[in-house]
Amino acid sequence: MKIPQHVAIILDGNGRWAKAKGMPRNYGHVQGAKNVERICEDAYHMGIKYLTVYAFSTENWRRSRDEVDALMTLLRNYMKTCVKTAKKNHMRVRVIGDKTGLAKDIQDSIANLERESRNQDGLNFTIAINYGSRDEICRAVKKIAEEGIRPEEITEEVISAHLDTAGIPDPDLLIRTSGEQRLSNYLMWQLAYTEFYFTDLPWPDFSKEELSKAIEKYNQRERRYGGVKEEAGEES
Repeated sequence: MKIPQHVAIILDGNGRWAKAKGMPRNYGHVQGAKNVERICEDAYHMGIKYLTVYAFSTENWRRSRDEVDALMTLLRNYMKTCVKTAKKNHMRVRVIGDKTGLAKDIQDSIANLERESRNQDGLNFTIAINYGSRDEICRAVKKIAEEGIRPEEITEEVISAHLDTAGIPDPDLLIRTSGEQRLSNYLMWQLAYTEFYFTDLPWPDFSKEELSKAIEKYNQRERRYGGVKEEAGEES
């Protein structure tokens, strides 16, 4: 079975999962964070080289103040514990998104985590925080303009090099949990030729078995990148 090099995941359903159990939404986010750690290990052992997760979008600031505060507290704790986890699992961690919109202490924790894990040679784990694809593209265009690059010099490669994901290959497989079937402003440039897998399972219930199922479905797809499959006996 062919293992996708890069898997991107939209972690959806934490709050609804908790509510169904009679628990507060924040409980779902805590359990969701724990599941991220489990799936990171599973992905690495399965041979996945890059894993990117959508943790907090630019639109998530619209949620209630209590929920946002709880998410930021969870993020603070995760950034600190992730330093040990990254070292233990040989994981390189990068954060994409507009970090300037985060509190200074969170920015410092992110910088420390990226610095401490940058020489690890295992799973390349990317976390999208205060991330929105439209915002990312806008910031990339501004950088291109500031560098004085002429219009005729702007190519897809130039734009890709100015995105938050510069140096990271585009995802082969996108997984979204909890039944929703939309991109929600996530990696829209990078997902141009990505295969999609949607599951009704909420993120806290997503398991190694479901990840394997997604990869099996991925193997049933034929990635043509806009080309046409040649029929048997047909001349090229």
